Amino acid sequence: MRKERFQPRELALAGLFGAAGLALPFLFHLVQLGRVFLPMYLPLMALAFFASPLVTAATAFVVPLLSALLTGMPPWYPPVAPAMSLELACMGALAAFIWQRTGRRRWSVLAVLVPVLVLGRGLQLGLGYLLGLMLDLPPEFLSLASLAAGFPGLILMCVVIPALVMAVRKNGGRLKETV
Repeated sequence: MRKERFQPRELALAGLFGAAGLALPFLFHLVQLGRVFLPMYLPLMALAFFASPLVTAATAFVVPLLSALLTGMPPWYPPVAPAMSLELACMGALAAFIWQRTGRRRWSVLAVLVPVLVLGRGLQLGLGYLLGLMLDLPPEFLSLASLAAGFPGLILMCVVIPALVMAVRKNGGRLKETV
């Protein structure tokens, strides 16, 4: 019997969390909190604890680009959308990989999430610096301002994602009654 590369459940979850990644920024931006709380990151990073690294990375890569096409946010110029796609895909794939290999058995969600978020912020810092150089803007200021602005979003992810994973675990792995 041949094992399917992608499980239908994880593809459905990718669609669900991807749709949330498109909708949440819109809702947060209505109350001027989008840049502060990183609402697109929240569902895409949560997906890493429910789907394979490849499905997570593909979803996290596509959602910012699709959002940029549909809403103009994140912007194409400066090229925030492509940078965000790379950052989220790397973070999501790494978190999903670590969680599948060790996390479910020995590590807590935070033990996986926090280092990945720190590495992701480092990647974002580097991409912000590179964008500053490319656009002839002060790269230090651009990268540090972007880094500081998203700090509340990191805290939000560290509170919400472990709670979601724990709720799903207590519910026997079913997301339906949890959400």
